[in-house]
Amino acid sequence: MFPALETERKQETLPDPYEDFMYRHLQYYGYFKAQKGSLPNSATHQHVQKNNPQYLLNVSFGERNDLIPDTLQKEKLLSLHIQIEAISRDSLMLSSPLLRSRQLLFDELDQVNPRLREPRELFAFFSSKGTLQAPRWPIECEVIKESIHHIEWVPPQPEYFYQPTGNEKVPEIVGEEKGTVVYHLNPVPTEGSYFTSSRVGGKRGIIKELAVTLEGPEDDTLLFESRFESGNLQKAVQVDTYEYELTLRTDLYTNKHTQWFYFRVQNTRKDVTYRFTIVNLLKPKSLYTVGMKPLMYSQLDANIYNIGWRREGNEIKYYKNNTDNGQQSFYCLTWTIQFPHDQDTCFFAHFYPYTYTDLQCYLLSVAKNPIQSQFCKLRTLCRSLAGNTVYLLTITNPSPTPHEAAAKKAVVLSARVHPGESNASWIMKGFLDFILSNSPDAQLLRDIFVFKVVPMLNPDGVIVGNYRCSLAGRDLNRHYKTILKESFPCIWHTRNMIKRLLEEREVLLYCDFHGHSRKNNIFLYGCNNNDRKYWLHERVFPLMLSKNAPDKFSFHSCNFKVQKCKEGTGRVVMWRMGILNSYTMESTFSGSTLGDKRNIHFTIEDLKSLGYHVCDTLLDFCDPDKTKFTQCLAELKELLQQEIHKKFNERGKEVNLEGSWSDISLSDIESIYGLFLTVSLYFLEQLNQKMMSDKKKKKKPLQTRKQRNELHQKNKLMPEFKFTEDASVRKAELAPTLQKQSTFYKTLENFRSSAMKNEKLSLNSLMSPVTCLSQGKECNSHFCYLYLLVPLEAGNIKFGVCVVVGGQH
Repeated sequence: MFPALETERKQETLPDPYEDFMYRHLQYYGYFKAQKGSLPNSATHQHVQKNNPQYLLNVSFGERNDLIPDTLQKEKLLSLHIQIEAISRDSLMLSSPLLRSRQLLFDELDQVNPRLREPRELFAFFSSKGTLQAPRWPIECEVIKESIHHIEWVPPQPEYFYQPTGNEKVPEIVGEEKGTVVYHLNPVPTEGSYFTSSRVGGKRGIIKELAVTLEGPEDDTLLFESRFESGNLQKAVQVDTYEYELTLRTDLYTNKHTQWFYFRVQNTRKDVTYRFTIVNLLKPKSLYTVGMKPLMYSQLDANIYNIGWRREGNEIKYYKNNTDNGQQSFYCLTWTIQFPHDQDTCFFAHFYPYTYTDLQCYLLSVAKNPIQSQFCKLRTLCRSLAGNTVYLLTITNPSPTPHEAAAKKAVVLSARVHPGESNASWIMKGFLDFILSNSPDAQLLRDIFVFKVVPMLNPDGVIVGNYRCSLAGRDLNRHYKTILKESFPCIWHTRNMIKRLLEEREVLLYCDFHGHSRKNNIFLYGCNNNDRKYWLHERVFPLMLSKNAPDKFSFHSCNFKVQKCKEGTGRVVMWRMGILNSYTMESTFSGSTLGDKRNIHFTIEDLKSLGYHVCDTLLDFCDPDKTKFTQCLAELKELLQQEIHKKFNERGKEVNLEGSWSDISLSDIESIYGLFLTVSLYFLEQLNQKMMSDKKKKKKPLQTRKQRNELHQKNKLMPEFKFTEDASVRKAELAPTLQKQSTFYKTLENFRSSAMKNEKLSLNSLMSPVTCLSQGKECNSHFCYLYLLVPLEAGNIKFGVCVVVGGQH
């Protein structure tokens, strides 16, 4: 499929064993990347005169004993080499391709030019012959010598969700004790081990035949395989003639994260019902419980009818595995299938695969395109742990002047930080297809923006078939704050690239593409801005996107909380670096529940269209005419009002938000059920208990008349407290607080009664910022999550106390 990945071998008139050895040695360790023919000892260079000192020098380095007759001659050559080195070190030592520095520039006479060439490692230019860098695997992984490729195809008819009948069989897990193991991959590195090194082709030596040997043409046992890019089947056990239990490989160097699956079967039989059961899934909830079907690909259908991946399966059931290993619970996915052909090769997958090789082929086509390559520059952002290239694309049209170039804002997009979420790559491909096209809208976007795109953040995980982790055995989307450059090079370099970008221009939007395994539709996770100047602004882009893709994108599924466990995600880290519109785009593995696509699985084209809609929404978002932006802000405010009313109406409460609702922190609105309210309830209850206990506490009687007389004398000397003019001023200062108390007393009573019933009720929606007597000033801090007026007796005046949970005072 990809002949460019094959090592090119040149015709040699005189084979040289030493040259072959050095070529393989240097290629393996990554120090030499030229073709064999460029080695100094290649037969193609033997036309050089043998009495040339340079030729003899090169031969001596190669130890060509057949050309150097005796030891004395070798010593003479060594002496000659030392003299030549002293006289003309630069011109001779640097003339060899193996010794020539890549950083120094040479003129036609091989004289060293003091200027430095721009580091070539920053560029990912593909060679003129179109060769691609073959994927590098950990040395523990066995890899079959086959190129796996699938065609893109759009089903002519909608692929509806599976409708459960209620009669789906729940197979009992038998295991290999009662079944027959027909495929078993060697144990892979799990938790406790770690990545050490990699090589092209993975493990050395002969690749074993893991599938069972067929006893004859009548043997209908399926032949399994997954030792290819993104494959991850660990074991297959035949428990009945046409029934198989499958075990998925966990992410390398971990003992968890089994969700993604991708494997191949051969020796199929037509019109026979097969059952497959995956026995070691880890998530309690799955889209398979609400109608999602697995994907199947028939090689014969692809070759004969040009049919690609399609949703197949019946009797689909997702359930808990009753087998208890004493450590963690497993879940099973079972389905039945009828293959379309005899003796076919078929693939099954959790979602449409998109491999590292697929990406490289796409980027190669861009690099070879004479038009696209003018405004799309390919660079190497960094190398992964295994040495695979992490590509960075810079997409923008050349600007007429440096001033206009500097004025452009930036947009940063990335995908596949979680390798098993291949839907992210299809959205990214749709975006690249559009932004690299000759569409007027695409040209306008390139005129006004600089796009920085990292299309595959975790190539190592994609290659080996991980679901969530890199070869460090960690979820990269929790380590964007890391300082461990060597352990997490992909995200470390991405964060630093964005940091440098922020120093030179404004970054309007950051979006990291992901997949979601429990919710349908496509939606965004954003961040909640507490700056009143930009209140609700971060929600405008998602709302616009929902209007441009109403049958795919769900605004109501969007979430803008910043949870503590998500502090290390790209979305939150970039937001804290100063990018207001910082998002994670989540795309379902299943389909839509909206509009015309309700209960229909997403196809590749559906996902690619989202890439186009992102571009379309960018134009709306940045339109100089702010009408759309203003309308969206007004709609967002109305939606929030409706949501607050709904929450209180569900509890039989009435609330008037006119005039004051916009002063409420968004965090308060969204945490009606949250931690802060729970803490607030507890705090108020403790305060009330303390007040009641103080009232009930009896004063300790004085022991002697002398003590009573001393207290009486002390009180007599103190001026009596009267409401003089000074007191009137003090009372006027407290007037705003006193005025609000009439409203709060009733609410506070409801609050207490609700607390006694263990109901969680937010007072934030009813209260404006009040005068904080502990501060002596109005408390209008957006850090405050709850404002309460607690009555305290002090003469004839009741004071207000600002109780702050999670705030500054």
